[in-house]
Amino acid sequence: MYRKDDSPYHVAPMIVDLGILSHRERYRWMTAAIVPRPIALVSTISEAGAVNLAPFSYFTGISSTPPILAISVGPGRNGRKDTVRNLEATKEMTVSVVTEEIAEPMVLTSGDWPPDRNEFEVAGLHSVPSDLVRPPRVAESPLAMECRVIQVVPVGPDPTFVVLAEIVRIHARESILTDGLPDPVKLRPLGRLGGDLYARMGEILRIPRPKP
Repeated sequence: MYRKDDSPYHVAPMIVDLGILSHRERYRWMTAAIVPRPIALVSTISEAGAVNLAPFSYFTGISSTPPILAISVGPGRNGRKDTVRNLEATKEMTVSVVTEEIAEPMVLTSGDWPPDRNEFEVAGLHSVPSDLVRPPRVAESPLAMECRVIQVVPVGPDPTFVVLAEIVRIHARESILTDGLPDPVKLRPLGRLGGDLYARMGEILRIPRPKP
């Protein structure tokens, strides 16, 4: 499972073979090694109209043209999580950026709540109607994206689901903009680390790209 690196360079003194680890051990290694990660607070709605809100930190943008983001949703205790079932059925979601101010409410939404429980209410967050999709946005978040699902891809035998979605509209408060774009210093997004750990926005470095 774990072994010492006997190479003369000692580049990686500990070697971990993920293929023989348990699901929980793999999760702990990966979430501790791939840091920090942005957090997508994802709102979906079921065919029956029940609203769901849940956070996901396996989340990133993958394309600007078309404007595509991806989130990864692991298996639930009883198969598909509510988020995946809703996305497969209704093909719409919103992604609200998690800031320091809503860190604790965001964690409350991660509980294993029943499908008919509205996590907005559980967390004490307020919903705002979206313009182009049915799921609402998180009012307390200063930046949110309305999205339409392109594809939900199952990966693995006990599948994790990779969701690809097109961003169709962005809502951003003027207070977090500089020169018309989101300013990370003003936005103060929260980063996900391993376990119960999160990261605030620290010092920002400006390193210009080379111009051959």
